[in-house]
Amino acid sequence: MTSSLRLLALSVLTVLCLGLSTTAARAQAPESELAPKPGEFDPEEYTAPATGFAIPDVATAIEKKTQVKSKWFTMKFGLVTLADYTAFSQDAASVEQVGVQENQWNARAARVMVRGGMGKVKYLAAAEYKGFESEPEQTWQLTDLWVMIPIGSRSTTVTLGKQKETFAYEMVGDAANLNAQERVLSPFFVSRNVGITVRRLFGKKHNVNLSAGVYNDWFVNDDDFDDSGTDATVRLTGLVWSADKDRSYLHVGSSWRYFGADNDTMRYKGRPESNVTSNYVDSGNLSGDHARHLGFEGLWNVRGWSLMGEYIQAWVRSDISGDPTFKGYYVTTSYVLTGENRPYDRTVGYARRVMPTRKWGAPELVFRVAHEDIDDGSVQGGTFNKTYLGVNWWATRRWKFGVGWNYTILDRFQKEGRTHAVLTRFQWVY
Repeated sequence: MTSSLRLLALSVLTVLCLGLSTTAARAQAPESELAPKPGEFDPEEYTAPATGFAIPDVATAIEKKTQVKSKWFTMKFGLVTLADYTAFSQDAASVEQVGVQENQWNARAARVMVRGGMGKVKYLAAAEYKGFESEPEQTWQLTDLWVMIPIGSRSTTVTLGKQKETFAYEMVGDAANLNAQERVLSPFFVSRNVGITVRRLFGKKHNVNLSAGVYNDWFVNDDDFDDSGTDATVRLTGLVWSADKDRSYLHVGSSWRYFGADNDTMRYKGRPESNVTSNYVDSGNLSGDHARHLGFEGLWNVRGWSLMGEYIQAWVRSDISGDPTFKGYYVTTSYVLTGENRPYDRTVGYARRVMPTRKWGAPELVFRVAHEDIDDGSVQGGTFNKTYLGVNWWATRRWKFGVGWNYTILDRFQKEGRTHAVLTRFQWVY
């Protein structure tokens, strides 16, 4: 089956599920939840049903059939589907640098999850379907498997298992929440790792969030412990100002990561806000023991308008390569024309997705500039500058349609190549 037919089959299945009713359900997947109230720990339920949208959503009756509630055990089913079509235009220099980038459909994500609680202990299990790829090694891949245990009070927790490291706003947050369609600082973090995370919330309203973790997946990959790199991360965030019931706020944060090399080898590579392009920047394999990363982040939100920025720098310990230093940053601004904002989640230190309140949803204009530099010492991994201009239509509390134009200028191999790309996204979160 071709990738286009597979994507069509996924879309038809999704629409059939949605077509069962136009009545809304409460949130299921973490990406679709509202944020907890200040000082609370659990996500809010919707204060008003998501009915009356131009596009149908899932029935409450179906929601009730996909969850279990009892005094000592709860379970909720979740589903996230993201599908893209990307079209490219390159100049000759770009083709020489990275090859021809093919116009294509891509099933960006098809993830199912089960989560809930056992008494005071929370759990999450999530798996990604890989059958849309040409010849996947595994049809299903486990993305998350963890338990979260409170220590003393719910303000302090320990999370054990496969999870996200506590580093970088882009990665700590869910992809479905972001203004732009894709992350851009991917050379500096990993998607998931196996380990232990300790989190502490400070203040009656949880204005300060401190998390730290240690991670090593040697037994999952069947490696020797001495050959598998250990990562350690710390992230500190604060909500320094909030008003209008958290519709306006200022978030700041900083994070640190110790990146342990696997088999004394490290590599920094990344795509320009895409899931299908070649790696535009790539350090190649670097011989060394470890690297240290430092990141800064800030988010200023005033009702429907937001300004977000993040900067990461990496110091790589590699004598052979001249101990190179790499860096990356982005600045994003967006405006929701109907005035809705991203609810701020104090328990994790990031803003969740837009929840529209009007029949025709919430349109959002997005502008972003980004820079990545993997070029230092004897490493010639490339440098790119990019611009993104797009629009999101948050059609319901689960449906989002987005389209954006990417313009990337890559400086690599003594050439300066230019790539234009138009990314169209269909997103549904249950």
